[in-house]
Order: sequence, then structure tokens, then C-alpha cells
Amino acid sequence: MSSCLFCDIVDGKIPCEKVHGDENFLAFRDIAPAAPQHILVIPRQHIGSLNELDESLANMAGELLLLARRIAARENLDATGYRFVINCGADGGQSVGHLHLHLLGG
Repeated sequence: MSSCLFCDIVDGKIPCEKVHGDENFLAFRDIAPAAPQHILVIPRQHIGSLNELDESLANMAGELLLLARRIAARENLDATGYRFVINCGADGGQSVGHLHLHLLGG
């Protein structure tokens, strides 16, 4: 596998402004925010995109959404509103080949 920017962040090779970290997920502030609050939530496991999800990853996908919702609440975005964006493939706007959820608000 060629180098993956987000895997390098997970491995600590590239610094990030961490918002959350546990054994399965990492969340950090986007370095080029598209909103006042722009947080990326990623699985630590390398999954290239939504196209790689199957039934064996269903629980992980649900946990990703629930974690992003908890982070939105912790960042006080739940009162005013926020959105999730998951891009898939180059034509879908995905620029990093590692599944990630954009949490945007503020």
C-alpha cells in the first residue's frame, strides 16, 4: 500500500490537533477548515472509502456516526446545527484515500 496521509496521522508521523482518540477512532481539526468548526473523524483501521464497507464493518460505520454526534455535542454544535459529509471517490470529492467523516458547524 502506498503512503496514506491519515494512516501517518494515526501513527503519529504527522501531527494533528486531536479532538478525540480511542483504540478505534481518531478525530482532529481540519488544517483547511471549510466552516468555523471542521473536524475529521476517521477509523484507525485503513479503509479506503465507503465503497470498501461491507457487513463486517457495519458496527464500525455506526460507531463512526455516533462518535461524530458525541463530538458535535462536546463542541456545542448540537444547539445550533451541524452537518456530516462523507465523500466517496475522486468524482465525489474524496481527496484522501482513507474513509473519513467531515463534521462541519459553527
